[in-house]
Amino acid sequence: MKLVWAAASPFARKCMIVAQELGIADRIEKIDGTGTPVAPGDNTKANNPLAKLPSLVREDGPALYDSAVICQYLTSLVPGQSMLPESGEGRWSTLTLEALGDGICDSAVVVRYEMALREKAQQSQAWIDSQMAKVDGGLDALEAAGSATLGESFTLGHAAVACALGYLDFRYPDRDWRGSRPGLARWYEGVCTRDSVKTTMPA
Repeated sequence: MKLVWAAASPFARKCMIVAQELGIADRIEKIDGTGTPVAPGDNTKANNPLAKLPSLVREDGPALYDSAVICQYLTSLVPGQSMLPESGEGRWSTLTLEALGDGICDSAVVVRYEMALREKAQQSQAWIDSQMAKVDGGLDALEAAGSATLGESFTLGHAAVACALGYLDFRYPDRDWRGSRPGLARWYEGVCTRDSVKTTMPA
């Protein structure tokens, strides 16, 4: 399998964290897909008609995208895995947590593009503020849920949240998301000791 990715992409990172947790990272070759929304990389365009990262190129079928689909596919390769429950409330809570983490990333990424790719005079502060309000809303929900949501397990959902927090630290180092969310900060500190998280830090 080949994962079209970029080291700075939180969504591509999530796929690699999941692959490492499942013990199948050595079956995945990483292919560079670095680019921007206005100039996507060639590998990205070739394997996803939306020209977005990541995509997973398989030998026995068409390429898969986006990260949520890829992660579910990866779990399907490992019988008895614990990253995604097969059924019941545990499955839905895991997928909902993943959607929350991905949603935080979505908003943080589009703000990054707004600020990095557009001239200052063309930037919309109202748009930036609205997207960062979504980031804060997601973080506040995680803090409020506490151990009832984050717990001690590590699922697709937890991987998505870890990637969201890592992306905030990477792209918004001056934004103090920890100050009013001590529980979430403690959880993230613990998660950062996992090999899969340490070895995939964005760069």
